[in-house]
Formats: sequence, C-alpha cells, structure tokens
Amino acid sequence: MDWLEAIILGIIQGLTEFLPISSTGHLYLGRNLFGLNEAGLFLDTMLHIGTFIALVIFYRDIILKVIKNPFSKLTLLLMIGTLPAVAAGLLFSDYFEEISTTGATIGWEFLITGGFLWFADSIKKGSKKLDQITLTDSFVIGSFQALAIFPAISRSGLTIVGALLRKIEKETAAYFSFLLSLPAIFGAILLQSSSLVSGEHSDISLTSLLLATIASGIFGYIAVKFMINFVKTRSLKIFAVYVWVLGGSIIILQTLNIF
Repeated sequence: MDWLEAIILGIIQGLTEFLPISSTGHLYLGRNLFGLNEAGLFLDTMLHIGTFIALVIFYRDIILKVIKNPFSKLTLLLMIGTLPAVAAGLLFSDYFEEISTTGATIGWEFLITGGFLWFADSIKKGSKKLDQITLTDSFVIGSFQALAIFPAISRSGLTIVGALLRKIEKETAAYFSFLLSLPAIFGAILLQSSSLVSGEHSDISLTSLLLATIASGIFGYIAVKFMINFVKTRSLKIFAVYVWVLGGSIIILQTLNIF
C-alpha cells in the first residue's frame, strides 16, 4: 500500500464512519479497488484508532465529565446503549466476519441502509434533549446500533433513526449517536488488537499506517461536526439515494460476476 492509497482509505474511513453510509462497506470497496484485501485487519485497526481519536477530541469536555463522575446518568446511558452491540458481537462474530470478508450481501445491506434513511423523514419531530434521554431510549438506540454488525449497514444512520423514533430532537439524535459510537469503536479496536497480537496481520509500512490514521482522524472530526449541523435542518434522503445507487450497482456487478 503506497502513501496515496493510505490517505484515500483514511479519508474514506473518516468520512463514512459518521456520514450515514457505512464505513465498513466503503472500506471493503476501497480495499478491493486497490487490491489490498490482505491488509484488512491491521489497516482497519489503525483507521478505527484515527476516528476514535477524532471522537475523543470532539467530545473531550463530556468525556472529562464522565471521568470525574463515573457513576453519572450519562455513564449508565452509554453502558446500556452499548450492551446490544456487545451481545451481537459475542454471539455472531464468526458469521459476520465471514460475510464481511466475502462481501456477498453488501449490496443488499446498502439498500437496507437507504430504506432506514428514507424512513427517517417520516418520523414525527421530537423534542428530547440530552439530559432527557432515558435508559429505555438508550437501549433502543443501542439495539439499532447492534444491527450495524452487518458490514454495509450504517451504524451512524441506524442510531440516528433509532434516536428519532424515541422522539429525541434531531441535533441531539446525531450528537448522542456519535457519543454512543465511542465505546463501540473502542471495543472494535480492542477486538482487532487481540487478533493482531495472535499474529493475524500483514506487512504494511509505518508511513502508510500513520498517513491512513491521520487522514482518518482529520476527516472523521470534520464529518462529526458536519453531520450534527446537517441533521438540524436537512433531510437524510440524499444519503439514502446515494446508498441505493451504490447498492444497486454492486448487486448488478455481482450478478454479472464482474465484482
């Protein structure tokens, strides 16, 4: 992997982790485009570290509050919201690792993501702020996050939809969605790191890894700020159309044995 490919993949990860269009699905496409399937796990770990750092910087004030008061309501909300994803990962990790590798269902998953995003506009506007989110709200949103274990189902997209269904106002829905992704991304890093320790990695230059990680972090930060402002007044349908076109194209190419 050369430095240009590293930067491109970092940009893809940073943007698509928080834009509701699936980072895992886009990274699968990017690696295939560059013929980098063998670099998957090690590269994904570093890219996730980049977006995790972006989140830590963006949410630094609220993270400090949680550290100072670890038994707060917000801490409990994050724990409850993370449980469904943890359960899904423990129960079905082998199956989802297999379909992530083959990409056999990726086109259909993009179509499903689009369906959720299109549906978001029909949800009646809510008014709940961050301090009004309940444990039930968090669990429901976390259950939507668990569905994103499928490679091309967007975690950010589904958690925003889940939050909107719980009558949380749009800006807070995006804010809590990305906040909830902190433990999820951290867990993914730990899981991938354990596999790397066991020897499941490939030879990638340090320069390429650093460039990919930096690009992921920079564009991840940009994407978080953009989406929180975007959802306040704009429709998610533009993202739905994009993933529908992408998913449909992939299905056609797979049917013709081109992809």
